[in-house]
Amino acid sequence: MEKKKDKDFKDLGPLFVKLVEIVARLRAPDGCPWDRKQTPESLKKYVLEEAYEVTEAIERKEPLLVCEEIGDLLFLLIFLAYLYEEAGVFHLSDVLTLCAEKMIRRHPHVFGERKLTAAEEVISQWQKIKEKEAREKGKKASILGDLPKNLPALQRAFRLGERAGRVGFDWENPKDLLAKVQEETGELLRALGDKDEVAIFEELGDLLFTMANLARKLGVNPEEALKAANEKFEKRFRKMEIHFKNQGRDLKEVSLSEMDAVWEEIKKGD
Repeated sequence: MEKKKDKDFKDLGPLFVKLVEIVARLRAPDGCPWDRKQTPESLKKYVLEEAYEVTEAIERKEPLLVCEEIGDLLFLLIFLAYLYEEAGVFHLSDVLTLCAEKMIRRHPHVFGERKLTAAEEVISQWQKIKEKEAREKGKKASILGDLPKNLPALQRAFRLGERAGRVGFDWENPKDLLAKVQEETGELLRALGDKDEVAIFEELGDLLFTMANLARKLGVNPEEALKAANEKFEKRFRKMEIHFKNQGRDLKEVSLSEMDAVWEEIKKGD
């Protein structure tokens, strides 16, 4: 792959147009049967999958894979915009124009006369601009903004706490949150004792929300921490499976105490 040393973006135009032309060809009457069946609703899951594949490629520190996955996601987004253009709702050019206008409007310290030097100042300014935009659209502005409902719940809890914390609605330090964790754990235990399924559901949610905010105060992204824990558990469990398989035994036939003993040995070897 050839590396470009300059910042001449003129050659990107034809390449972008080529992608749009490919989408148009796929959607043509004599195009691809699968692509012709797609709708914005059917593409939602693929957009999410591709976005996760981009983040996974970044985490794996594989630049060429990142390049490929960004391309897959970009193509899907162009495809999605094209479907709305076909329906006469908006044009792809509207997407590009609105995006450019928004980015310029939200960066007056770059494209205007106001100068900012600290990231914290930029965040504060960004929030004020978003609030102004919301009022102009007739929406009720909120410090919490409009975080996507479909965002993974743990990540959304992290972001909600982060935004509330910008105006001081926050715990002072992690120790305060540890006390809150203990409080929420006690409430969950009481709900379990009462066998109150509604309360159990609610108290477990409160505990998870508190844990997400504890992670935030510790400077840890809870989604990433849980992902790492998932991977660690999976790796150890698979090793345990192999251990007993080598003995000709199925895990269903193994006692919990035996599994625990092997699990501890695997942990020591990590």
